[in-house]
Amino acid sequence: MCAQSIQRLLVANRGEIAVRILQAARELSPSIETFALYTDDDRSHCDIGRPHHAVRIPSAAAYLDIPLLVDLSRENNIDSVHPGYGFLSESAEFASRMHDAGITVIGPGPETLSCTGDKLKAKQLATQCKVPVLPAMPRSTSDLVEIRTFARQVGYPIMIKAVDGGGGRGIRLVRQEGELEHAVRAATNESPSQTVFVEKAAVDGFHHVEVQVVGDGIDVCHLWERDCSLQRRFQKVVEFAPSLMQSRDVVEQVVNAALRMAKAIRYRSLGTVEFLVHDHRREFYFLEINPRLQVEHTITENITSVDLVQTQLKLAMGLSLAQVGLVKDRPVQAQGHSIQLRLCAEDPARDFHLSIGKITEFIVPSGHGVRIDTHVDTSGSSPVTVGANFDNMLAKVIVTASSWEATVSKARRVLTDIKISGVQTNLNLLRGVLSHDDLLTGQIDTQWLERHLGHVIQSGETIAQSVRYEASAQPFHSTMMPSISSTNVLFRPGDAWSITLEPLGTVQQQHHLQLTRLLQNDFPSSMAAEIKYTTPSSSMAYRLQLNSTSTTASALVSSSHRRGDVHNPRHIVLPLSGKLIEVLVATGDQVAENQVVAFVKQMKMELEVRSPRGGRVQWVYQMDEEEEDVAEGMLLVELEEEVRGKL
Repeated sequence: MCAQSIQRLLVANRGEIAVRILQAARELSPSIETFALYTDDDRSHCDIGRPHHAVRIPSAAAYLDIPLLVDLSRENNIDSVHPGYGFLSESAEFASRMHDAGITVIGPGPETLSCTGDKLKAKQLATQCKVPVLPAMPRSTSDLVEIRTFARQVGYPIMIKAVDGGGGRGIRLVRQEGELEHAVRAATNESPSQTVFVEKAAVDGFHHVEVQVVGDGIDVCHLWERDCSLQRRFQKVVEFAPSLMQSRDVVEQVVNAALRMAKAIRYRSLGTVEFLVHDHRREFYFLEINPRLQVEHTITENITSVDLVQTQLKLAMGLSLAQVGLVKDRPVQAQGHSIQLRLCAEDPARDFHLSIGKITEFIVPSGHGVRIDTHVDTSGSSPVTVGANFDNMLAKVIVTASSWEATVSKARRVLTDIKISGVQTNLNLLRGVLSHDDLLTGQIDTQWLERHLGHVIQSGETIAQSVRYEASAQPFHSTMMPSISSTNVLFRPGDAWSITLEPLGTVQQQHHLQLTRLLQNDFPSSMAAEIKYTTPSSSMAYRLQLNSTSTTASALVSSSHRRGDVHNPRHIVLPLSGKLIEVLVATGDQVAENQVVAFVKQMKMELEVRSPRGGRVQWVYQMDEEEEDVAEGMLLVELEEEVRGKL
């Protein structure tokens, strides 16, 4: 490939990865003129990453709108686009459409994306390269009968996978036939093509190990492996490099298998080849190829000192491996150990439900060997509000040290000192994971977190209680000046505002609102106060409670949206906010206990809503659109009152 410079780069992503790419591009010499996308309610990555140009897009859906992005790139004379991870990073169509417009998408190119993005084609490539694969259906399908026949042939457990899924989405583990129908439906709904394939599952004692490969279209090399076994529902939670497997000769076989596959397709750019590896049985199986920058690229950077984002950009300019400082026959020496902890806005104690709200406090400590990749900055002009449209990851905490023991010890210190307010997070879960001896000894397989989840959550809460106690016992802690405010917005009793309400087409009305007593001030996330509200015709005292929400007003105040009562045995209440995609029951239906009555989508993941009890449906929420924003606590179904016979 002929060398060509990148003049104007569009980062077609958001969040921490947009910040990472923008910073890497600006650090190149000469630096690249950068463009970033943002929506009205999500632009903190622009504040931190500081692109040369910030381009407003109409909605979150625009990140997936290929024609819009092509037109936008043309209008701004963009010559290259970096898709980051997620969104369109694995889309062959996106790369092809951009190529037709004379624009380079940073990555391996549309032909390679077509081969690697389809999981069945990738398995065929593995077979051709004599890499072990698990027994699987030869083609994709959505036919339940066909899937059930295959499952009975190979035996349970099996794995249902969206052919074009990614990031843990569109994957379901099925251990018995009774779980099959729902698993197929859920995986199919999370697949853009609405098709899945099925393979025999390898779940007990297997590690999820991935190899970082780099290619220039002619030669390929590797930058060692990462262990991603700490995951829940196939969503990675903690990753570390290198792996702690005792059988290093098996790891070497895995690395060589990844290189064979990359060489076979003359791979160009960054890629990750993923495997399931059993340390004691000394066996491994190919999983998939991710033809993009990975979320966990950070730990490879920290043990090799290779800037993977800049390497990716340089390879896109046509440079060879040798020109970017990599030699295919002499791998970069890995030094030390590194761990990445994904800090997410979710509540592990409530089945990891998304936690919606505005970040009001975000303190993550620094120190030697500590790296924080984030788009959160509470001091900036664009505070971060977590909603259902985007990924809920707030930050990646990356800790590196000379030994594994030192790495874990340092990570424990960092997690102890983190403070976040405004949303629930998985901080205590991470604390619990880091406190477990199995992590130190490397006794972690892909099912470990599911097996130990209750214990880990409890351990994390115990650590949190200890942290709170130690903070309250600090000698500099003042108990003389209690504060009701965690915000820099000062409210005081007696504050008053003149309010003008001017409905269109009518005469304006002058109202008056006065704070008489301030009860709690965490504005803008929440506030409680007693107020006096005066209109031209009346004056009333109220108790005011404000709570921030990313849910649309229609989802909160529509006449068809009724607030549910979790203590009312007749109410089936939505346990989470998100997008309601389907209600499965109608008035008059008989509902059984634990029956699925609806599906809600959060961040492209389809979640079940189940009935906590049996009964006949008296009232059910009626959807007006294909997908509707709904708020946690909304009444979904009301059951008929039980009729008890007289004795």
